[in-house]
Amino acid sequence: MDASADKPHILVVDDDTRLRELLKSFLSRNGFRVSTAGHAAEARQRLAALDFDLIVLDVMMPGETGLDFATQLRRTDSVPILMLTAMGDTKDRIAGLETGVDDYLGKPFEPRELLLRIQNILRRGRPAGAGPPTEPQRLVAFGPMQFDVELGELTQVGKRVPLTDAEVALLRAFAGRLGEALSRETLCKMVGSAVNERAIDVQVTRLRRKIEPDPSFPRYLRTVRGQGYRLVDA
Repeated sequence: MDASADKPHILVVDDDTRLRELLKSFLSRNGFRVSTAGHAAEARQRLAALDFDLIVLDVMMPGETGLDFATQLRRTDSVPILMLTAMGDTKDRIAGLETGVDDYLGKPFEPRELLLRIQNILRRGRPAGAGPPTEPQRLVAFGPMQFDVELGELTQVGKRVPLTDAEVALLRAFAGRLGEALSRETLCKMVGSAVNERAIDVQVTRLRRKIEPDPSFPRYLRTVRGQGYRLVDA
C-alpha cells in the first residue's frame, strides 16, 4: 500500500507557475500530498477526479477569480479553503469569509506561517480545548435542524446541509454549551482558528443563512447583547 495515501491531500490553485511549484515542493517536504492548478477550470477538473483535504486558493487569477470560484464551489462542496490575498486588502478577506473560506493569508507570506495555518484548519475537525458536549447525546437538535457533533454533519429533515470546516467547528462549540452565551473571544479559542473576532461575526452571519428561517431575525443562533452569541433549541 502506498504510504502517501494516508497524507492529507492539498490542492494549490494559483496562476503563478513559480509560486505553485514552490508551494508544492515546500508542502510535500512537510508531509502533504500536493496537486496544483493554474486556474479555476483546471481546479474543477482536479476536484472532479480526486478528493482533497484542503484548497490553497489565490484571489487574483485571470478570468474567474478565486472569490468567484469559492462562491461556486461552496454551493456543492465544503472542502476547507485557505485563501491567499494581497497584503492589507481587507475587502477581499471579508468577502472571502462571507463566501465561505476558512482562513486567509496575505501575500507575501512566510512559508512557515502558511504551514501553521493549514495545520490549524485541518485540526478544526477535532478542535483542541473545545471539550466534549455538556450533554451526553451525540445529536443536538434545534428546530428542524439536527447536528451530529461527532461527525460534524448538519441535516434538515433528513437532508444534509453543506458546512465549511469553520462552520463545523463553530457549531461544535455552540452545541457543546447549548443555551450558554459565548463571547467572540471564547469562540475564537474554542474553534482553534487564527481568525479575529470580526471573522467570528462573519461566520455567524453565514451560519445563520443556513439554519435560520429568517436570518435577519435569528431564532436559534441568537445575539446576546454585550456577551456574544448562543445557540438555543427553541
